Amino acid sequence: MIPKIDKEIGILVYSTKFSGCGGKIRTQNEDFLVSEVLSKKTESSITDKLGYAVYKLKKHGIDTHHALSDIFKKHGLRLKALGLKDAAATTEQFVCSMNKSQSIEGVTDKKYSLKRIGFSQRPLSKKDMVGNHFTIKITGANQNITEFSEFDKILNFYGYQRFGTKRPVTHKIGKAIVQRNFDEAVNLILSFTSEYDSQENNELRKHMADKSAFSQTVGKIPPQMDLERIVINELLKHDNSLTAIRALPISIKRLYIQAYQSFIFNKTLSMAFLDGEDLFLPKENDVCYDKNGLIGRFVKDPSQILAVPFVGYSYFKKTRFDYQISKILKEEEISPKDFFIREMQESSNEGGFRHVSIEISNYTINDNITSFTLSRGSFATILLREIMKPQDPILAGF
Repeated sequence: MIPKIDKEIGILVYSTKFSGCGGKIRTQNEDFLVSEVLSKKTESSITDKLGYAVYKLKKHGIDTHHALSDIFKKHGLRLKALGLKDAAATTEQFVCSMNKSQSIEGVTDKKYSLKRIGFSQRPLSKKDMVGNHFTIKITGANQNITEFSEFDKILNFYGYQRFGTKRPVTHKIGKAIVQRNFDEAVNLILSFTSEYDSQENNELRKHMADKSAFSQTVGKIPPQMDLERIVINELLKHDNSLTAIRALPISIKRLYIQAYQSFIFNKTLSMAFLDGEDLFLPKENDVCYDKNGLIGRFVKDPSQILAVPFVGYSYFKKTRFDYQISKILKEEEISPKDFFIREMQESSNEGGFRHVSIEISNYTINDNITSFTLSRGSFATILLREIMKPQDPILAGF
């Protein structure tokens, strides 16, 4: 049985036959450890020679966006992350200054610490990170947890975090923006309620649905709802939904669009799997990634991994997945060209390709503590979903 929330984010299948070990993750932040892995070339490029400062950011109970926003607000240091890490974990990641003249030794706060580890002669980017290493405790798992072996049969779905987890709305906001329905996008940002969210949050969002009460409501918004505060303040000033959305950080605006693309990708994988496509064995004319991460046509190289289009305004139709993608786009009343957003060009996305399966290495399991490394862009929760087969992913800590 596929959980309801999975279907809401486009995941309609399990790709493994394992019955599931059950259990729960994230009973405390220390049960879910994540650390980024840089390429060896990038590691060797970080030296004491002055340049762009590179830091290791350690955090818990706060997501990457809010941690970096807090650092900028308190210390005036603008940093760029290689990847996004959510709040419900203890994480270590690399961040880089965007200005050679900006540098500090480090800072320590309640939920994070920042330590300079050296300098690079160019700003680091997400391409410098090759993966993430995870150490995760699964509390209350059945004994059959050690029997899971289908590591080569896990579809590379986008995980719950991409969509907001307890409030799966980011893809809905993205769709509204792509359809140029900016009023609906604002309504979703402010007042979309979810059965998985807290009663307190849902009650507050009911108040945020009342436009006439914005001036009273804005003072009641908690610090973690900073995006909602930005939107309401802009609406109070200009009463224009597009202006309100454009006031949001560019990373958030892009995330909304990418979340909608991720929903389409998840649904594409699900439908192709249900249609009987072999997603783990590339065939002639398929688009694939090689062992160096370069994309091209299938050439009977066993190291190649099948790639599926990530729909954007430059969508490439000539793959065996166009049947499913065209069907989804018709249902969604969207065309690829809609992802070029003239009113908000900074959020436009040309699309591309994504691995169809998750690459897993260094997997171990000992006393319900599992450890493994995933390539960049893959979600640990998707691997855990196949191992645990949770009836309710939210209650299970996802």
